[in-house]
Amino acid sequence: MQSDYAKQGKTAAIVAYITIIGTIIAFFMNQDDKNQFASFHIRQALGIHVSFYLLGALASMFDSWAISSAFYVFIFVLFIYGLVTAVKEEQKPVPILGSYFQDWFKFI
Repeated sequence: MQSDYAKQGKTAAIVAYITIIGTIIAFFMNQDDKNQFASFHIRQALGIHVSFYLLGALASMFDSWAISSAFYVFIFVLFIYGLVTAVKEEQKPVPILGSYFQDWFKFI
């Protein structure tokens, strides 16, 4: 558990993982106070959503249930990992891509 600072941004962090609309809502929720904990998780959630659409377009090129299933399992694991770390008030990047999301979305 982190300080009260993480607790203040916890709601926005959790909302960010609930669909792309939730990420947009969390972004605007975080505009006034710019909580670093919430910003971290908004960047992670936005990265997962962008990855879902980009990798989904790539996976759809293949007519293979194995590739599609592996893609959906990968994205599902990233979502669950990010959501659990937000609920536990931790700032751990999601596996494989999380550190890239922090670099790519610094504007948040």
